[in-house]
Amino acid sequence: VQLQASGGGLVQAGGSLRLSCAASGRTFSRNPVGWFRQAPGKAREFVAALSASGGSTYYADSVKGRFTISRDNAMNTVYLQMNSLKPEDTAVYYCAIRGANYPYADPRGYDYWGQGTLVTVSS
Repeated sequence: VQLQASGGGLVQAGGSLRLSCAASGRTFSRNPVGWFRQAPGKAREFVAALSASGGSTYYADSVKGRFTISRDNAMNTVYLQMNSLKPEDTAVYYCAIRGANYPYADPRGYDYWGQGTLVTVSS
């Protein structure tokens, strides 16, 4: 499975970006998916996750109300809509497919990872 993340870039504080993550090699319609991020000098942290059915969503407190995760199983793609961006949102964002039974926020539960896309929010 290969995951290709895109949509990152430079945006001013208060702006919006939409990240996309397209999977190839297999369908992930039966798997939950997630987004994580890693800022320079910091550990990778959970951002958002979405159940396989799309009926349940999970967000880090820091992004709740500003970010929205969604999926299009027909397109084998997961999205992260990011609004009201803040400088502290600056990071490399990674998409991932969940395969193991760990809490949604635990990166050990994710078997496949994209290469990351850089989001830079200027103040």
